[in-house]
Amino acid sequence: MACFCGQERCVVDANGRVRLSPRFLADCRAAGAEVVLYCLPEGAMGVYPSPVWTQMRQGEPRPASRAATSVVFRRQLRRFGSLSQAESISNQGRITVPVHFRSLLDLEPGADAVVVGNEIGLEVWNRTRWEAEFQLIKEHERQKAAAEMSADLSDVSGSNA
Repeated sequence: MACFCGQERCVVDANGRVRLSPRFLADCRAAGAEVVLYCLPEGAMGVYPSPVWTQMRQGEPRPASRAATSVVFRRQLRRFGSLSQAESISNQGRITVPVHFRSLLDLEPGADAVVVGNEIGLEVWNRTRWEAEFQLIKEHERQKAAAEMSADLSDVSGSNA
């Protein structure tokens, strides 16, 4: 069975928590109950099992040396550091959206939300933002298919010449 696949609607409760579906909860627990929450630039909260987060952040072989010489790299470190937080999934299967994430992501208490699997973890979206993102995904796929078909026709007409 595929992990971290699908989507589920939910509501951010009065305490700023999101309840995970049994399927997503099982995926998280299989990877370990500890997760890292990250405020994604697209406007969603990433929920990554700690081992996945560690893999995602191990791209730079010598981060201290690079930080000493690169303003851009230091800004990237600040972004990851200030907009990520370790969290445990509660015994009831809930994740608390950090207070400083809520207004950035439109995930205030009472907000309609969607929990989306992304194969390596989860993303929690404000429902309106998710619908807009999903439209972008569909449009990108249509454009990509049109470009692929156009290239295929060019190959066919080029080989007939």
